Amino acid sequence: MPMVPVEVLGVRQQQGAGQEIVVLLLDPAAELVVPIIIGPREASAIAMAQAHLTAPRPMTHDLLRNVLDALRVELTRVEIVALDDGIFYAEMVLGTGVRVDARASDAIAVAVRTGSPVLCSAEIVALAGVELVDGEQQREMERFRDFLDHVTPEDFGPPEEGETPESPERDV
Repeated sequence: MPMVPVEVLGVRQQQGAGQEIVVLLLDPAAELVVPIIIGPREASAIAMAQAHLTAPRPMTHDLLRNVLDALRVELTRVEIVALDDGIFYAEMVLGTGVRVDARASDAIAVAVRTGSPVLCSAEIVALAGVELVDGEQQREMERFRDFLDHVTPEDFGPPEEGETPESPERDV
């Protein structure tokens, strides 16, 4: 399946029913944006990494990056490989050639932390991509990028119990 490089534009809260949070992937060649619905924790993880913010203690995606670093295994790339019934499937491709099945949001959060490229199946871009058609959408993207420069974890609501960056877990 042909893969195309995509840019992780960031996360955004959709207006309307359910106030869904999406991560936006841009295929610049096709001028299509692929929105993937994600949870608030993953949204916070992606936004924090893009804003170069760190928690006082490693979050799950930081931990995975740290384990890869400790093992001296590179995350070569993340591939969004399938879309089934509205669910996106990803694989993390390691420098050893091993492919690890992952949720798209988790794989993207690790890719942003490691500076690894994200690729998406051309078929998925064609099926789920939304066209960029006018200057207003370009301005929206610029405002969104500005938002990423100033986002904080608190912008995505209260963290779940035991996962607050302000109160690090204790090793007992």
